[in-house]
Amino acid sequence: MDDEMGIDIALAAWSEGGHWALAPLPPRATESMDVLVGTLRQLVADRGAVGLLLAVEDFFLAVRVMPEGSVRLLLSDVAAALDWPIAEAAAEMIGADIPDDELDEIEPVGDVGLLSDMGVPITEMEIILDDPDLYPDEQVATIAARLGFGDQFAEVLDSLDR
Repeated sequence: MDDEMGIDIALAAWSEGGHWALAPLPPRATESMDVLVGTLRQLVADRGAVGLLLAVEDFFLAVRVMPEGSVRLLLSDVAAALDWPIAEAAAEMIGADIPDDELDEIEPVGDVGLLSDMGVPITEMEIILDDPDLYPDEQVATIAARLGFGDQFAEVLDSLDR
């Protein structure tokens, strides 16, 4: 990984009383899974807090810290673990086999049902992850729209210097 490469978007999303809130995660939250999970644990939410890390051209990582404290993870492409330390740490937490080389196809790993009770059923998540025409930012935008904070997420995307 080039030193100038970094996570493009790191957000926390949570719902209280049926209304979604989004907040940027501090840059250090992307340094390790422990810091990321610890940061999300600080948010009080009815159905848990969701962390979304996005390297627009490469992968996304969704982390959900449940109210009782368990952690659920979804990494959009296990091959990201070859170049991104946070993706490698997530793949290890998931227990995924990390490939030795880049794969010919994108291979998501983790809990595809982590958002099913919030509005993204497993079958829909699988369709989103398997669509070869969607970049990771488009995948997350689709997920955000299904969860109900698509407009807020679009504003974050629009604010990026591209």
